[in-house]
Amino acid sequence: MKLREPMPELEGATAWLNGEVTKSELVGEKPTLIHFWSISCHLCKEAMPKVNEFRDEYSDKLNVVAVHMPRSEDDLDLEKIKAVAEEHGITQPIFVDSEHKLTEAFENQYVPAYYVFDKDGNLRHFQAGGSGMKMLEKRVNRVLDEMEKEA
Repeated sequence: MKLREPMPELEGATAWLNGEVTKSELVGEKPTLIHFWSISCHLCKEAMPKVNEFRDEYSDKLNVVAVHMPRSEDDLDLEKIKAVAEEHGITQPIFVDSEHKLTEAFENQYVPAYYVFDKDGNLRHFQAGGSGMKMLEKRVNRVLDEMEKEA
């Protein structure tokens, strides 16, 4: 995905965990962080506490959605996904993308990967890999600051 492109529809999930959300529910009021992860990804698990911190710290200002992107056959086990999500405190909605439909819509090739959309649903920042959480936080804050100036 290129910067400023609109958020794809959240369609094609093989399952939703922790509730289901639609693009229309996410766009309009507040920015959204969509993060791709996988149960077989060590970096994803290392980064998860920081993602959860964002979710909790900005709960009233930011939507957070997780997308589980399988990397192998072992990653398709829904019970394993539920167990790892619980183990790592992932309480935000999880789009289980076992057929890579959303992964393809985002043209995403990485886990972990982070997409920050402004309140109008346009991509403002993309980042892949386990490091750089400070940069991600800066970008999230920039989008939040812009929103407050508009208000």
